[in-house]
Amino acid sequence: MKRLHAENEAITMTPTIIDVDFADNPEPRAPTILLVDTSGSMSGKKIEALNRGLEQFASELAADNLARKRVDVAIVSFGGTVKTVCDFTNAESFLAPTLQADGGTPMGEAVVRAVTMLEQRKMQYRAAGIAYYRPWLFLITDGEPTDDGSHYWQDAIALIHEGEMKGKLSFFGVGVEEANMKRLNLLCPPKRPAMKLRGLCFRELFSWLSSSLKAVSSSTPGAASLTLPSSAGWSSIDL
Repeated sequence: MKRLHAENEAITMTPTIIDVDFADNPEPRAPTILLVDTSGSMSGKKIEALNRGLEQFASELAADNLARKRVDVAIVSFGGTVKTVCDFTNAESFLAPTLQADGGTPMGEAVVRAVTMLEQRKMQYRAAGIAYYRPWLFLITDGEPTDDGSHYWQDAIALIHEGEMKGKLSFFGVGVEEANMKRLNLLCPPKRPAMKLRGLCFRELFSWLSSSLKAVSSSTPGAASLTLPSSAGWSSIDL
């Protein structure tokens, strides 16, 4: 069982020009960004399984009375180019996209964009007086970064490690089939190394993720720690 510490940032009002209306739903939020590899190597059965897993994820979150009000989901894909497939939306209205695979793997750029999106979302919460849980970044890849020769890859590593150290975010990395786990672990925080997906168990993976976010959303923002479900149903040890 893993234990996850809550975000230790002060949640205070900060001046911002962003105008977001949270009047209809003042519940605390659990912001979550899925970073999904849609490069050419994900084509075929992998991208099909990923899309089915996303559909299940959306359905399970929407079925939970508390999670659908508290979990905010965004999706950033990286396949050839980095795309914000879905900006932050409440789980109640989140619809799983149908992803297509093509191009290279600009993983570093995707992570940098996701961290920027998180910071902007936090500003919106603060401006509206909305409490929030420590954000999650959840990355899935079957390869390795093709932008590791650019500043994006080093920036991504620095942002994730600093964010984890300062309690600004929680990062999870998942490798699919032939993913370069050594490269992925350079990005992952040492206390939470990358996990290897067993086969194409995307449905089990996303069921675990939805259950974990349900646990987060039913806890108290700022709680010292949280026990997450076991990942034994979908992860394996990469020897």
